[in-house]
Formats: sequence, C-alpha cells, structure tokens
Amino acid sequence: MGYDLLEHDGEDIRALPFFERRARLDALGRDLPPEAPFRLSPLVPVESLDQLTEERAKSRDLMAEGLMLKRAASPYLAGRKKGDWWKWKVDPLTIDAVMIYAQAGSGRRANMFTDFTFAVKDGNGLVPFTKAYSGLTDAEFRKITAWVRKNTLERYGPVRHVKPEHVFEIGFEGIQPSPRHKSGVSLRFPRMLRWRHDKPLDEINTLDDLKDMLAAYGGDNTA
Repeated sequence: MGYDLLEHDGEDIRALPFFERRARLDALGRDLPPEAPFRLSPLVPVESLDQLTEERAKSRDLMAEGLMLKRAASPYLAGRKKGDWWKWKVDPLTIDAVMIYAQAGSGRRANMFTDFTFAVKDGNGLVPFTKAYSGLTDAEFRKITAWVRKNTLERYGPVRHVKPEHVFEIGFEGIQPSPRHKSGVSLRFPRMLRWRHDKPLDEINTLDDLKDMLAAYGGDNTA
C-alpha cells in the first residue's frame, strides 16, 4: 500500500510538500496493471469537521485504525514529529478482565511486575485471552507489584500465578481469530486503560462477549 513518495528518479523529494509528492506517486501508480501487488492508499476529501468525523467512524468497517490527517504543504520528516501529521484513531474496543499472571518488566521497571496476562469468564472457569504491559502509572505498578508478591499462588520461572482478584479495563484496536490461543482470539495493541477498583470478579466479561466482538469486528485489521 503506497501512501507517500520519498525519492523519484534518483532525487530525494522528502522536502517537497505532501501534495506534490502524492501527485508524483499517483502518476507512478496510474498505469500499473490491475494484477500488480500495489495499491494507492485512498485520499479522503472532506469539507467540514462533521464530514471528517463521519469518515473516521467508517474506519473500523474498513479494518483500519482511523484517519491519517496530513497538512498538504508538509515535508516528510523522520521520527515522531508533531504538527504536520496526526493519526486520528477510532475509540478502542474495551473489555473488563481479571489479571491471572504477572511477570517483571525490563529496564527501569525490572524491579516491578508490569507484564500481565488477563482472563475472561468461561462458564464457571477463566480462560486467558491477552497480555498487556502498558497503561498504568508507576505508582499503580508499584502498588500491584506489592500485591503480587503477597498473593502468588504458583511460580513458573519468571511468571507468577496470582489470585484472580484485580479487574482491569483492557483496550484494543482490533480482534482476530487465532487457533494458537486458548481463547480462540488475538487482540491488536492491547493495553490497560484503567484499574477497575469498582468492579468485582463476577462482573468481568465472558468468552462469549469476546466471540461477539470477533463476529462484529473480526478480520484483518491492518491499517
């Protein structure tokens, strides 16, 4: 999928405005045969914020993360530059789950438990369905680390099996079928949105809820 052009006829054109780079890219792709393994990313013309909002709402149906907004006069800049480009993502899908495994992090968080495995209800039991390691503050990580150390049921190398007690809201961009996972699903970019101190274990979501999401949103969520 082509969305920008950085070099043309041996010339570095990153400093040219986006609209000119895109025009050259369109010209290169215009005469390709239909069977060529190349497509141009569609441009989304809009005239108002309301129309832009409506287009963004269609993203998940198109298996995309959202809209990429680019200033027409912007050069191509490497790295996480701000101001000219903005990824306007759709709101994440969410599900409430319980933490069942914990593992220490790395780097400056090597002394804290930061990598967690989460489960949903499946009948009278629990089934793991995803891992997440981002979304909490350092203070929250320190608090859950102290709890993990006091509530470990079993150890499997660096992994600790803990009491299924703490509920978290998990956010993710997409969901796909996965025969490699016990739950039968895999999530795209899962992360912890919040620690649900207000929610008890018996109110977490179920495997059926995940399957309903899979039926509604499943597929290839490549942006």
